[in-house]
Amino acid sequence: MRVVNTEQMRQIEQRAIQQYGIPSMLLMENAAWAVVEEIRRCLVQNEGDLSGLKAVILVGKGNNGGDGLAVARHLVLQGMDVTVLLFSGPEQLKGDAALNLRLFQGTTGKLFIIEGEKQRLVARFALAQADVIVDALYGIGLRGALPSLIEEYVNEVNNVSACVVSVDIPSGVEANTGKVYRTAIRAQITVTFGLPKWGLFLGEGPNYCGRVAVDPISIPEAFLEDESISTYVLTDDTIREMLPIRHFKGHKGTHGKGVLVAGSKGMSGAAVLAGRGALRSGIGLLQIVTPQAIAEDVDASITEATVWPAQGGDSLNEESWEAIARQAEKAQALAIGPGLAQNPGFVLVLEEILRTITCPVVLDADALNILAGELSLIEVRNGRGPLILTPHPGEMARLCQCTVADVESNRLDLALTKAAEWEAVVVLKGSVTIVASPDGRAFFNPTGNPGLGTGGTGDVLTGSILAWLAQGVSPLEAACLGVYLHGKAADDLAEEYGWSGFLASEVADQLPKVRRSLELKLG
Repeated sequence: MRVVNTEQMRQIEQRAIQQYGIPSMLLMENAAWAVVEEIRRCLVQNEGDLSGLKAVILVGKGNNGGDGLAVARHLVLQGMDVTVLLFSGPEQLKGDAALNLRLFQGTTGKLFIIEGEKQRLVARFALAQADVIVDALYGIGLRGALPSLIEEYVNEVNNVSACVVSVDIPSGVEANTGKVYRTAIRAQITVTFGLPKWGLFLGEGPNYCGRVAVDPISIPEAFLEDESISTYVLTDDTIREMLPIRHFKGHKGTHGKGVLVAGSKGMSGAAVLAGRGALRSGIGLLQIVTPQAIAEDVDASITEATVWPAQGGDSLNEESWEAIARQAEKAQALAIGPGLAQNPGFVLVLEEILRTITCPVVLDADALNILAGELSLIEVRNGRGPLILTPHPGEMARLCQCTVADVESNRLDLALTKAAEWEAVVVLKGSVTIVASPDGRAFFNPTGNPGLGTGGTGDVLTGSILAWLAQGVSPLEAACLGVYLHGKAADDLAEEYGWSGFLASEVADQLPKVRRSLELKLG
C-alpha cells in the first residue's frame, strides 16, 4: 500500500473531484461513515446497537472539522447522545464544513462553542462521561504547535478513559514528519482516508495514532496506485507476494547456501541467534565462520549449521579471510557483523569481502561500526554486487557522522539519500523500520513492538535477511520480508507475554509460524 505526504494526498483528492466529478461532500460523507464503522467496532460487538452511548466530537474550523460534524450527525441518527465542542465561531466554517454544521444543528445533538475558560466545566463533564471521543480538530494541514487553548483541552482528552478516535491524523501530529511540538491527541484508533500519511509512521506519530484504519472513501483505485508515489507501507498482502515458493522436489541445495561471519569471545550468542534466525527463515545450508576460540561453543549451540573456525585470536582478524573466502565461493548470500567485535585487523578482510564477493552481502552491528571508521570502503563495493546495511539509529549516526537526534528527526530523507549514495538497500531500524532502496523507493514496516528492544533480536533479523537472500529473493524484498516477519513474530509473542520478557530466540522460533499463517491465508 502506498503512503503519501500532504501535497500528494491533496492532489489525489482534487483529481478525484475534478476528473471524476466526485462531489467533495460525498468524500466527506464517506469519511464520516468510515469513522462511524470504527466507532461501532470499538464500542459494540457483533454489529450491536449504539443507542444510549455517549459521544463527544471535538471540531475545528477546517475540512477535518467538517468530517467531525458529519460523524456527529450520523452518530445522533444511530441513537447516541452526542455533544459537539466547536473550537471556532460558526461563521468561520466554510463550504462543506459549514453545510455539515447546519445539518448537525437540525438534529437533537448538543453544540457548545468553546471560546475560553468559561466552557471548561461543561467540556470536562462531557469528556468524563463519554464512551467515545472523536478528534476532528486539525487534519493533515497542521504545521507547528497547537494553539494554547486547544492544547489544554487535548490534555483533558488524554486523561480520560474513553475510546479516542482521530479523523485522518491525531491533532498535533504533523502529517509529513510525525513531529509533535508540545502535545497531541493520543488516539486508540486513527481513521485515515485515501492513503495513509507519512506522519503516521515517522517521528512521534506512531506513539499517538494507535491502530490505523485506512478507508479509500470512494477515491478511484487508479489514483491510489499512482506510480509517481514511491513510498509504501508493508502489509500482509504485499509480503505474501514476496514469499518464495517451496517446490515439492526442493532440497537443501535448492533452498540456498548462506555464509554468516559472526561472533567473538564473549559474544558467541550473537552468532547463534543470527544462525537461528536464518534456519527458522528456511535457508537450505548455513555456514558459520567464527573465531577459533568460540567455534566449539557455537557448534554445540546450533547443531543444524556447519561451523568453520577461522584462524586468529578471540575475534576475527586479518587471518580470517581464507576461511571466509573458501565458504563464500558457492554461497548465494553473505552476512557479516553480529557479535563480531571491532578488531582493527578485520578492516582489510571487510575490504576484500566488499571488493571480491559478488553475491549479496549484509552488513550489521560491528561490521557497520568498522565501516563507519573507514567510509571509503563503501565505494569499493559499488558495482560489484548487492549490498544491504541494517543500522539502528546509533549506527546510522556513526555512518553519517551526525547525532542520533539528527537521524531520528530525518529518518525517511536520510535513509533514501544514503541508499542512493551508497548504492545499497538501507534498513534503518526503529519503532517503525524504514527499508530504503537506491532507486528511490521506501517501505515503512508497521509490525513490531517494544519487546524487540532486547539483546539478540537484531541478530535474528540479520540471519533472517540472509536466509531470504540465499533463497533467491531480491535484496529489497529480502529486507522487507526480514523486517516484516521479524516484527510480526514479536507481535504474536506480545499477545502472550506483553511488551517485555520474550526472548530473541523465541522471536526466531516464531518466524516459521508467521510465514505459515500468511501462506494459509493465500490458500
